[in-house]
Amino acid sequence: MGAVSDSFDLLIRNGLIVTPDGVTSGDLAVRDGAIVAVGGASGVPDGRAARVIDAGGRPVLPGGIDPHCHIEQMSGMGLMNADSFETATRSAALGGTTTVISFAAQAKGGTLAQTVADYSARARRGAMIDHAFHITATDPGAPEFAADLVRAIGAGHRSVKVFTTYDIRLSDRQILDIMALAKRAGALVCVHAENDAMIGWAKEALLAAGLDRPEHHALSHPRLAEIEAVERMIRFAEFLAQPVMIFHVSTAEAVASIRAARARGAPVWAETCPHYLLMTDEVLRRDGVEGAKWMCSPPQRSAEDCAALWDGLADGTIDLVSSDHAPYRFDATGKLAAGPAPGFDRIANGLPGLETRLPLLFDAMVSGGRGGLSAFARVTAEAPARLYGLATKGRIAPGMDADLALWDPARRRTFGADDLHDNVGYNPWEGRGITGWPEVVIARGRVIVEGGKCLSKPGDGRWIPRSAIGTIPSIAPALRGLLED
Repeated sequence: MGAVSDSFDLLIRNGLIVTPDGVTSGDLAVRDGAIVAVGGASGVPDGRAARVIDAGGRPVLPGGIDPHCHIEQMSGMGLMNADSFETATRSAALGGTTTVISFAAQAKGGTLAQTVADYSARARRGAMIDHAFHITATDPGAPEFAADLVRAIGAGHRSVKVFTTYDIRLSDRQILDIMALAKRAGALVCVHAENDAMIGWAKEALLAAGLDRPEHHALSHPRLAEIEAVERMIRFAEFLAQPVMIFHVSTAEAVASIRAARARGAPVWAETCPHYLLMTDEVLRRDGVEGAKWMCSPPQRSAEDCAALWDGLADGTIDLVSSDHAPYRFDATGKLAAGPAPGFDRIANGLPGLETRLPLLFDAMVSGGRGGLSAFARVTAEAPARLYGLATKGRIAPGMDADLALWDPARRRTFGADDLHDNVGYNPWEGRGITGWPEVVIARGRVIVEGGKCLSKPGDGRWIPRSAIGTIPSIAPALRGLLED
């Protein structure tokens, strides 16, 4: 570590600091929004600071990065989700998250250039924390699609999402075309991987039999639909040697397929979510349509699947945990837009998670012993930053953005019915007790959460351009020249 001036904007003393090299007891200094020194008693010099925080031996962790959340986005059913950038990022900050990656979702016929411009304007108005976008590609036939996508990737939007199901699904050929383009431009391709034909067949059969309650939603998304599509996307990634992120993995078989693919060198990464780690499909079995609150796609699975996902996190098969925050109110503006007792096929899918992701995982991984502080930091901050090209985020080290969270590892809380700070109106974790909570949250050196209040303002968050995703030579050498400029 080079010479460090004795004047700082912020000093954190006596922390249990979680760095890429492990956990160390010591101090941390911040100047001009960046970390300038980290270390033990001799690692950070005495000096003046605008503010000094005594961590009192509590954990100091990198601010969370949630790389999969839906904000101010129109659903496939034509519903705007419940959260604006202001409400979503406020909620995220209060849960210890300092950066989000949401979606710039192309509407059918819309140009990607206008899509990115529209979402960027929304975020500039409302985002309280730093943010980036995945570009959701739904219509490759739109004007200037390929050129717009290349320009957007070059400008720093380094990930593209595609679907293999729903009305916005792409054909296999279209997905391959986008993957080849992403390979040339240096972007990651993210996939919602479920087999559309299986889902459609199962849904129609269930509805014809009069099975239309929320718990039947899980049957309409058979586990084989995920397994088949995940394996197909793995083969596409191998064919073009293009890195692919499999979103929201929910089944033991998909974990096994990804593990085997990585063992043979396939460029495949994977994420899961708290509701797949900690819930089963029993949450859908409620009186009336109450189970609609927990409907998401893919659905929650079995206890055996939960265990397999935890094993995948432990051995590195699953790289990270996102929230897949997809907020809809349980009223006529959201889940019940089709009436007070709609069939499962007319209920918006998704549940809130931006504020609860980190506390739930801290409780499970740190308080509950499923990995500890370093593993928690890896799957909630370091891996998202590394895999998505957020070069200055996700780690506590000199030169990195001072995005930090000071945790009280002993604080206990039981979630209530409506105690979150988003605009959803219910908490899907109501009644669940956890241990561990982020007391102070810092973004680029500014304290943005303290005393249970969000101190950031709409527009304080910045858009973060991301670095190019690395490429590897094609597994099919005869194609190599066709995939390179």
